[in-house]
Amino acid sequence: MDCKSVGNTIVSQRKKLGMTQLELAALLDVSDKTVSKWETGQGYPDVTLFPRLAEVFGVSVDYLMTGEKKGIAIAGNMLLDVVKNIERYPSVGMLVEVSDISYAVGGCVPNTSIDLAKIDSSIPISAIGKVGTDENGRFVLSKLQQNGVDVSKVSFSTHTPTGFCDVMSIPSGERTFFHKKGANAEFSPKDVDLDSLNCSHLHIGYILLLDMFDAEDKTYGTVMARFLRDVQKRGIKTSVDVVSSSEADFGKKIIPALKYCNYVIINELECCAIWGLEARTPSGALNRQNLELAMKKTVDAGVKDRVIVHCKELSFIMDSKYNLITVPSLKIPPEEIKGTVGAGDAFCAGCIYGIYNGMSDRQILEFASSAAACNLFAANSVDGMRSKGEILKIAEKYGRLEL
Repeated sequence: MDCKSVGNTIVSQRKKLGMTQLELAALLDVSDKTVSKWETGQGYPDVTLFPRLAEVFGVSVDYLMTGEKKGIAIAGNMLLDVVKNIERYPSVGMLVEVSDISYAVGGCVPNTSIDLAKIDSSIPISAIGKVGTDENGRFVLSKLQQNGVDVSKVSFSTHTPTGFCDVMSIPSGERTFFHKKGANAEFSPKDVDLDSLNCSHLHIGYILLLDMFDAEDKTYGTVMARFLRDVQKRGIKTSVDVVSSSEADFGKKIIPALKYCNYVIINELECCAIWGLEARTPSGALNRQNLELAMKKTVDAGVKDRVIVHCKELSFIMDSKYNLITVPSLKIPPEEIKGTVGAGDAFCAGCIYGIYNGMSDRQILEFASSAAACNLFAANSVDGMRSKGEILKIAEKYGRLEL
């Protein structure tokens, strides 16, 4: 940090808001001469003023100090997946042998952040969540670090274990999940130091599985909505993901957060469930009329930039003016598919990468669907991901479904 660069940032942000030096000074309880000194590089604000300046300008403290916003932060669930292979599901009261056990990371934070790091290792990726001080937590953090993800913002629970998921897998690829929230149930906005974030995009998931964020807030509807609003005030773009649940109140937990989202990245079942619509017909076909209506309602609820929806056949993106683009999924032979766990997070990582790099809407969907296809080539949630160059070649190799 040097006086000149800080001064240049202050003057550019002040002018962007159409504010005079006197008006800025009044907001900060300093003189206009003090502001003038900052802007001409003759000194810089006291450290206690940086958070207030950041709030006024809608940027992060790090941006004020460095003049740059870089990197992506992924917040939310952190899990250990314990994958147990069995030949068949037993009937009630009966026994079945577990033939093999393997361990992998799971949840929004490990899956999405590792996928992003594999796509492009040059982007600073930081993980934000909560684990226990146990072996499972150490395993998850180790995997993140091995992939170059910054874990310095991960919090620890001293009395609650790391969240986990027992995954029962049969040879056909079908899986059943037994989930324990663990430390994820304690993760809250208090665990996130917003002023220390040095990113241009923060993604958080999953709504409906983060108890403290899903809690009611009398002013904003949910704690998640307030949190996203506070993130946006710092000039950071926001996106969210949701978990599919047959029991949750989608509307109550999700709608309040939408007006503080730049992007919503979810599947067709989740998008329609927000508005009480059926995503598929009784025969299993995609109900495009309902889905497009649900996307419009999601835009109307306040999403600022894009609503992005993925399903097995194709993906959709809708902007704030209801412009809709669709891209078919890749044509992957069934015999090459080893697993589908984490495909949604892989798609999400592809979207975030596209957004971060200024891709067009069509390019975002093409890249994200190819990233999701990579995920299908591995049994766990992250091993299938490839680099950007390899992802682009996947689409050329397999082509896309004809719908």
